[in-house]
Amino acid sequence: MKVAVVGATGLVGGEMLKVLAERQFPVTELIPVASEKSVGQEIEFQGKKFKVVSMDDAIAARPEVAIFSAGGTTSKEHAPRFAAVGTVVIDNSSAWRMDPTKKLVVSEINAKDLTPEDKIIANPNCSTIQMVVALNQLHAAYKVQRIVVSTYQSVTGTGKKAVDQLLEERAGQTASNPAYPHRIDLNVLPHIDVFEDNGYTKEEMKMVKETKKIFGDDSIRVTATTVRIPVMGGHSEAVNVEFAEEFDLDEVREILARTEGVELVDDVKNNVYPMPKDAHGKDAVLVGRLRRDESQPRTLNMWVVADNLRKGAATNAVQIAEKMLEMGLLK
Repeated sequence: MKVAVVGATGLVGGEMLKVLAERQFPVTELIPVASEKSVGQEIEFQGKKFKVVSMDDAIAARPEVAIFSAGGTTSKEHAPRFAAVGTVVIDNSSAWRMDPTKKLVVSEINAKDLTPEDKIIANPNCSTIQMVVALNQLHAAYKVQRIVVSTYQSVTGTGKKAVDQLLEERAGQTASNPAYPHRIDLNVLPHIDVFEDNGYTKEEMKMVKETKKIFGDDSIRVTATTVRIPVMGGHSEAVNVEFAEEFDLDEVREILARTEGVELVDDVKNNVYPMPKDAHGKDAVLVGRLRRDESQPRTLNMWVVADNLRKGAATNAVQIAEKMLEMGLLK
């Protein structure tokens, strides 16, 4: 299968290549795509060298699937061009997520709804993906009514510029090209993406809107506070979820233990709970610190951690392609 990776030289693009190789996706021809300044540069995939090509050359090659991680503007311009030649585009930007004509897909939840007509498929925001994977089977059992989520997000979610800022500051230097308006080392920024008129950031509103769309339920109430912390390797979330039905904590643990994509990590007596360092390099969403909210009925507290470059981006995109292959939607 001919596979294009658009944004192949970026942090997420590199992770896409790694995940495609690890999961042994049937790539017979890799087409790495990046900006004009990177054309001709070589990247390695499964022990072979491939030259980065231009967008036009990639479209002319008519790949079966193109996985995009190159920003919303690039996606808006070029995803329809790939789709026009029959390529299935799986897009990691925010460009298509809330488009009512496009599906917003988490492989474990709604990939089964994809059809041959779906040529541009949106990959949700990383912080949304890990939360809905953790809640999916609990929602089926007890029906989610309201979610209060606070995130603790890795600098890798911003990209290489942010990683460089953290490392320079940690080395006692002033960041040469900062990604954030304040220092990030030894600090916490309650600010991810731009602020909107309602006082929430765009990242917070993504979690609100995307959760409703993925679950297909506009009645779910969601409020989010998204925070950047000086960590590399994964995003963490404190999730407080109110259900319509009463739940039993032992049953919650049983449900999570068998939920696809989830790893239950919950043994507080032995100081075992999810941490970003343990999620790094993993495809699973780690869930722990399960406890009943004693301040109101039918409400659960949980701590959810995942590698944002993998399950939050690359792995979910590749899993969507795998499901499409399985369903005969990729040929």
